[in-house]
Amino acid sequence: MVLNLRIVFGTLGLLVIFLGVALLLPAGVGLFYGEAAWLDFAVTAGAALVGGAVAWRYLSRTDQELRIREGFVIVALAWIVLSLIGAIPFVTTGTLSSYTDAFFETMSGFTTTGATILGGGGNPEIEALPHAILIWRSLTQWLGGMGIIVLTLAILPLLGVGGMQLYRAEVPGPAADKLTPRVQETAKRLWLIYVGITIVEVMALLPAMSLFDAVNHAFATMATGGFSTRNGSIGTFDSGYVEWIITLFMLLAGMNFALHFRLLRGNTITVFKDTELRVFFGIVLTATILITLAVWSPLSGLFSPVGSVESGVTYAGFGEALRYGAFQATSIITTTGFGTADYQAWSTLAVGIIFICFFIGGMGGSTGGGVKVIRHVLMFKNSFKEIKQLIHPQAIMPIRLNDRVVSQEVMRNVLSFIVLYLGLIGVGTLTMAFLGLDILSALGATISSVGNIGPAFGSLGPTENYAHIPFIGKWVLSFLMLAGRLEIFTVIILFVPSFWRR
Repeated sequence: MVLNLRIVFGTLGLLVIFLGVALLLPAGVGLFYGEAAWLDFAVTAGAALVGGAVAWRYLSRTDQELRIREGFVIVALAWIVLSLIGAIPFVTTGTLSSYTDAFFETMSGFTTTGATILGGGGNPEIEALPHAILIWRSLTQWLGGMGIIVLTLAILPLLGVGGMQLYRAEVPGPAADKLTPRVQETAKRLWLIYVGITIVEVMALLPAMSLFDAVNHAFATMATGGFSTRNGSIGTFDSGYVEWIITLFMLLAGMNFALHFRLLRGNTITVFKDTELRVFFGIVLTATILITLAVWSPLSGLFSPVGSVESGVTYAGFGEALRYGAFQATSIITTTGFGTADYQAWSTLAVGIIFICFFIGGMGGSTGGGVKVIRHVLMFKNSFKEIKQLIHPQAIMPIRLNDRVVSQEVMRNVLSFIVLYLGLIGVGTLTMAFLGLDILSALGATISSVGNIGPAFGSLGPTENYAHIPFIGKWVLSFLMLAGRLEIFTVIILFVPSFWRR
């Protein structure tokens, strides 16, 4: 048998059980605030718990081990199934009239993309939503950030040694970095770190916002998701304190969580000697400085087109320019997608830097999306190696990262990923243009969806939403979000005929 369907559907049943438990939180929040929406969440939670339990009880009984095929299928289907179920409360509460919009919003949440259809196309403003819906949007991102698959491995060692196949398919980056010899222990420690940093951020935000807002924004920050309780995102709070706190935690969320683990173990020297970490901070710092200078009034004229009398939106004080520059650079690079300014109104140089940031991504092993810094590092190392190889054709020049030789298997993975990533962007852009979007909006929507960023360009900028995207376009972008979140291979491999053969 090519695929063990009992394991696949049984494991999906287990994940649906966890989804049912998660749905109890917005039900409780709705009940606390006296909102009728609590009942919709409670009913959906009950159905998920019962349905998941039946699937797990009757379909998971098998003596066969979970193989890599089942691992890929489970991970790919998990995000689809959870989004299909998680979208139900949006419709039953009357928040959204279109199930397509509800699925798009939920998939955007679970994949930590942060693209929203709220506030446009007849859909309600975010501020008008019930507390239950708001916390559910944020919770989908928080769960999707570290991965509900990893959560499963952390709590129940029911998948045995085959659990590593799920971990490899889910954890972002070219190679899954195990913190401990056992996958279950690795997942537990990842989640403990994730929960711990989230709690610290909530406490840090409390002086400037309510507990409800603090929890929602901490969930979205640590997941590098970007859903906010305000239509104007973080900019609505107009607080330098809030922006710098969230900037700091976006950086922490964009770091490899294995480095957080090592920091807690006291291995400070090895952490700060990490090549990817240095490059990551270097990119963020460089982008911040360049954007700051480009939007600072005394220098903005230097970056205007020749003959132009306008330099875009600028800021008189250097501190203010730094505040907006650092936030936007960090938000886009880590693929969080929060906003405090309309970067499309900035100078050409600033917009160009933001555009480049769309292709960076967080570190491997972080909750961030995008290409990932480690792939950029390895790609450039390989390019320089090829140049040196032309000069010394007989020399053996292995590629090293942190004093370790990088295997050819990893390099093939990196180069193949880059090709597929750009190819997916090309196909997605043509598809969205065919559906009626102008080329800038089509390109922006595709890059943002594949990179799990949220805001884009054109009609999908940081002050806009995705409500006007055509019906089919929302399903296309949902697929691109899924492919980007699962690092493309996990999804694309399902379309390869040989994958389904013996």
